[in-house]
Amino acid sequence: MAMTHSAVLSAIAAAPTVAPSRSSEVTRQHYPNFKIIVLNDDFNTFQHVSESLLEHIPGMTPDRAWELTNQIHFEGQAIVWVGPQEQAELYHMQLGMEGLTMAPLEAA
Repeated sequence: MAMTHSAVLSAIAAAPTVAPSRSSEVTRQHYPNFKIIVLNDDFNTFQHVSESLLEHIPGMTPDRAWELTNQIHFEGQAIVWVGPQEQAELYHMQLGMEGLTMAPLEAA
């Protein structure tokens, strides 16, 4: 039994199409946090490093700034803040503009 051209087209057009299945689950990807690391150097004073941390790092206390300054001096570096990239870039730039020796930003 031969089908006519129009019968073939009708059969093709009538065939149901199925959309590819989509997952109803939403995948949320969290943005990575970044670390601000201050390095020890031979030209910034303890007072300057501590005051710079107090001025530019939100929530920094004088005692914590002094602890971090000591860590920078005696261990060679300290992570002074961890958080979202945009804020990390700002604080990193501000501390660098104060003359502190900064490690490159890196994902936490």
